[in-house]
Amino acid sequence: MQLAEMFPDEESARKWMEKVVWPNGRVCPRCKGQDTYEATHKKLPYRCRPCKRFFSVRKGTLMENSKLPFRKWVYAMYLELTSLKGISSMKLHRDIGVRQPTAWFMLQRIRAAFGTECPFRFSGPVEVDESYFGGLEKNKHAHKKANLGRGAVDKTAVVGMKNRESNNVVARVVANTDKATLQGFVLEHAGHGTKVYTDDARAYKGLRNHESVKHSVSEYVNGQAHTMA
Repeated sequence: MQLAEMFPDEESARKWMEKVVWPNGRVCPRCKGQDTYEATHKKLPYRCRPCKRFFSVRKGTLMENSKLPFRKWVYAMYLELTSLKGISSMKLHRDIGVRQPTAWFMLQRIRAAFGTECPFRFSGPVEVDESYFGGLEKNKHAHKKANLGRGAVDKTAVVGMKNRESNNVVARVVANTDKATLQGFVLEHAGHGTKVYTDDARAYKGLRNHESVKHSVSEYVNGQAHTMA
């Protein structure tokens, strides 16, 4: 209900997007100049005086080259970000009234926005863990089965870090989960002196200011030491 009240029409959604994209005032997405003015173009409402180009708030964002209403983008972002495990394209297409391929396109754009590298270091304390993604072998078509055994075989490794104070998370796909890779990820995203909590994987041994829980003996909490569910 609050979302509906915030965005009762397309104009309110557009203005909100512009505040997010241009928090310090309208900026040309091409030359980055601020000498712009409102134009009479049907689809591109602004024009830059120095470079003479027309533009809209969509340029350079996940909405670029999309004709979808701003309200649908707002609702798609809200549903994806507030759903515990994300939202499927099938459910999104029913919820906001678009075709399933369109919903899939929107979700790919929204998720791609999370691919931006974390611009700062967490001050902590932080939890670090890794996991594998790729689906169950028994659920794959015969020509896609690796037939190499169980566990992490033929799956993609992802390592993540959560800041306990802010609940912000940064994650990355990694080629392997060896010591150099995982500790490099920790040192890149955890500030100096940050307390780090992990499981008892050998790859984390040697980290400074570090505590762990022994998952290998079914220990999941030891004082303040525990990792992301």
